[in-house]
Amino acid sequence: MTAKELLQNIIDGDFKTLARVISKIENGNGDDLLKLLPSSTKKIIGVTGPPGAGKSTLVDCLIAEYIQQQKKVGVLCVDPSSAFTHGALLGDRIRMNKWFNHPNVYIRSLATRGSMGGLHPSIIEITDVMKASSLDKIIIETVGVGQTETEIAALADTTVVVLVPESGDEIQTMKAGLMEIADVFVVNKSDRPGADKFVKDLRMMLAPAFQLKQNEIPIIKTVAIEKKGIDDLIQKIKWHESLNELSDKKIKLLTEKAYRLIEQKRMHDINRILLAEEINKSYKNPEFNLYRFIEKY
Repeated sequence: MTAKELLQNIIDGDFKTLARVISKIENGNGDDLLKLLPSSTKKIIGVTGPPGAGKSTLVDCLIAEYIQQQKKVGVLCVDPSSAFTHGALLGDRIRMNKWFNHPNVYIRSLATRGSMGGLHPSIIEITDVMKASSLDKIIIETVGVGQTETEIAALADTTVVVLVPESGDEIQTMKAGLMEIADVFVVNKSDRPGADKFVKDLRMMLAPAFQLKQNEIPIIKTVAIEKKGIDDLIQKIKWHESLNELSDKKIKLLTEKAYRLIEQKRMHDINRILLAEEINKSYKNPEFNLYRFIEKY
């Protein structure tokens, strides 16, 4: 099947073709199809936050709401990688298992494959293919890896940062990373003690940021397991998507994406296994110097 035929199948809503093409992209193929992708105005929703915040349960609730609105939903779950197979460790996604056979839901688990930013190395290409499909809403849930998980802000049009009341002690350490990328904050498990105080402290911490931003960052209280606060979250996501922030953020977003793609292309011929073999040989030399070694690359 030609790249043009594959693309047409994806546009027509064939999830099987979409799955095959994503697998090709993961394996470093698919350039022909990527060059044919049409421009798209679909928005990406990023959901991130520390481990145990209830991100998967929250995404499950978002899927349910969008399905109720007769929308098609695509979810990319970016999981930690196995050190041995480089596959996704949390690939089963038990909390979302009721959606796997739903005709209007496409869920895919991806491994970070060692990427420090909390995302899959080919996430840009994969999301662009999904934007060309019949999906109405695309959600990316990333692994919780703290401050390094800021790459999602360079990919998502709306970044939802999920916290829990117990995050209070960690909030200062998160400030440099997660705290600065949020378009919407969610305090999940807000039925727990200390939730109101945590929301108040969060507002105080964000006060300087509110002065710099044109719009105040919403803070939503949810209890995802009971589906409380989800309507409010949906409304705030819709509100943020409607903002006329096209100029600065969109250009920065596209610049970051272009930079990552160029970086990948230039590194394409560097093979880690062969590199390890060369280092192994060279390291036996007592005069081995890593900086001289890399000059030939």
